[in-house]
Amino acid sequence: MDYFSIATILIVLSAIFGYINVRFIKLPSSIGLMVVTILFTLVVLGLSYFDDTLLQKEKELITSIDFKTVLLDVMLSFLLFAGALHTNFQQLKIQRKPILIFATLGTLISTFLSGAFVYYVLQFLGLGVDFIYCLLFGALISPTDPIAVLGIMKKVGAPKKLETKIVGESLFNDGVGVVIFLTIYQIAKGGSDISFGHVAELFLVEVGGGLALGAIIGWCTYRLMKSINDYDIEVIITIAAVMGGTMLAQQLHLSAPLAMVTAGLIVGTDTVRQSSMSEVTELYVDKFWELIDILLNTILFVMIGMEMLVLTFNSSYIVAGFIVIPLLLLSRYVSLLLPIKLYANKLDFVPRTNLIMTWGGLRGGISIALALSLTQVMERELFLVITYIVVVFSIVIQGLTVGKLIKKYTS
Repeated sequence: MDYFSIATILIVLSAIFGYINVRFIKLPSSIGLMVVTILFTLVVLGLSYFDDTLLQKEKELITSIDFKTVLLDVMLSFLLFAGALHTNFQQLKIQRKPILIFATLGTLISTFLSGAFVYYVLQFLGLGVDFIYCLLFGALISPTDPIAVLGIMKKVGAPKKLETKIVGESLFNDGVGVVIFLTIYQIAKGGSDISFGHVAELFLVEVGGGLALGAIIGWCTYRLMKSINDYDIEVIITIAAVMGGTMLAQQLHLSAPLAMVTAGLIVGTDTVRQSSMSEVTELYVDKFWELIDILLNTILFVMIGMEMLVLTFNSSYIVAGFIVIPLLLLSRYVSLLLPIKLYANKLDFVPRTNLIMTWGGLRGGISIALALSLTQVMERELFLVITYIVVVFSIVIQGLTVGKLIKKYTS
């Protein structure tokens, strides 16, 4: 199936499912789209007992999509830039220290705790899996998904200081999580050939280089936009910054997600907006990136819902998936303790910040994309099923209830 046909089918399905959600179900966009898509896929599976034509067509569509490449190499940069563009930079600057620790040390702690918990759960269930592959799972499941988190935070009207912590952590731990995953992936493939120094160098170069590249791209974008006053060209400049910056980061083996977050934050700051954009330009830039954000989000969550067709539904895998959910939440809770304790007296934290950030740390498409990149030797089928169960629970159950939790402790 050619790319145009795939894109057309996804957009048509996204429009139909989005309409059904808005017209009848009325759930938050990301949650509703995934629920409708899963229900659609279950109906198709049911109809396949009588006629499997539609099922085969849906399977053909899903197998034609390289989810990992589409999300990590194409969609993610646009989504992160759009999210960072509309993030409150002043609040982020105030909260920068705990956010930095959440996104780095917190993600590392969560990776190792999650990996250890999963290792013992799988041993208990008789599914012998090497510890290094469990660590890989810990790395892919630890980052929270900014795409899902942003929508939920806006919907529930969370206090700005809380929203900034959750969204800021999600924007940065996304890029950090991908780097941690790729680092452990290299260790799993290379064995004893990979030294600690090499691992540290790989991590620091990808993270530091990504942040530096993003700062350069953001500054260049600002200077170009400041030198002209033409909203059409200025919108195109922002598109070029994302696409060109992503390609450059990939060529230099730097973190493209971190680069795009940094660039988006710089271009979106009030100072840059006031000095480089007219009111018309600012309106068009914001509206364009809001539309891109909504469109790609819609397509992403439809794709996540349809991915269930590629899963291997083994009863042991499903049981493992449900058992690890509370353990992953515990890992996240513990990983947030240190930065919250360190800055509790210096910064104004809302009551039960740790609990809210634990429950509000939704997992999403990034985890599924990374799980799909595993090899068969790395227990791809097992970890894909567990990841899917965790992601669906996270987006649907946590996503629907985090608003009530926020209102309970902040109102």
